[in-house]
Amino acid sequence: MKIERFNVLGVALHAMNLSVATEAVLEALREKRKGYVCVTGVHGVSEAQNEPAFRAILNAAFLNTTDGMPLVWLGRHVQGRWVDRVYGPDLMLEIFRATQQTAFRHFFYGGAPGVADELKARLEARFPGVTICGTYCPPFRPLNAEEEADLQRTVREARPDIIWVGLSTPKQERFMAEYLSKLDTTLMFGVGAAFDFHAGRVSQAPRWMQRSGLEWFYRLCSEPRRLGRRYLVNNPLFIWRILGQMFGLRKYPLEGVTAP
Repeated sequence: MKIERFNVLGVALHAMNLSVATEAVLEALREKRKGYVCVTGVHGVSEAQNEPAFRAILNAAFLNTTDGMPLVWLGRHVQGRWVDRVYGPDLMLEIFRATQQTAFRHFFYGGAPGVADELKARLEARFPGVTICGTYCPPFRPLNAEEEADLQRTVREARPDIIWVGLSTPKQERFMAEYLSKLDTTLMFGVGAAFDFHAGRVSQAPRWMQRSGLEWFYRLCSEPRRLGRRYLVNNPLFIWRILGQMFGLRKYPLEGVTAP
């Protein structure tokens, strides 16, 4: 399945909507094509500006979706109005719905202690027949050799087709890029706060705020100390950089590119 990409400050995002993303995921699962999925918003693009290695991770993703509305608007400008938001929590629910009565197996990696197990119970109740074959709560640091071997053994025994990673950007993207080849699975998804949202630990912004590009304000009010710099510094800087790109003042032209 060929999906066009567009360039935002050197980050190649896939032009898509939720149905296109779901179709691409199901096709990869059926064909057992390994890859990882990044759901990228302004924060991810901003992080990539000063970290070429992280930018390379995003650009190597099987899917690099338009998670934030500013990226959706840019995608529509370049590719057309059919481009829509592929938001991590929504994509997670859609993939669970699409695999509910299939043999595909899910595994959760990440979250604070207890979150992955709560998420498992809630999604099993919401999608009867879905197979969630395991969870793993990692420490808040890189895995040591013993922990890595334990994770590999756990995944090998669970035989998941999908590993959902609930860490944070850019930690989850680095984890997926490093561990995709080490773990016996087909796809990995970095969905961040979706674990807390769907486990009932954290409330989501109202849908109208999500669609109007104001979700950042809701989350800032909910977690000002943790998210203050992300939204009050990175967001204005992103706008400044995008204006430079659009008016030819930066080296990344805002134009469509074709995925390899």
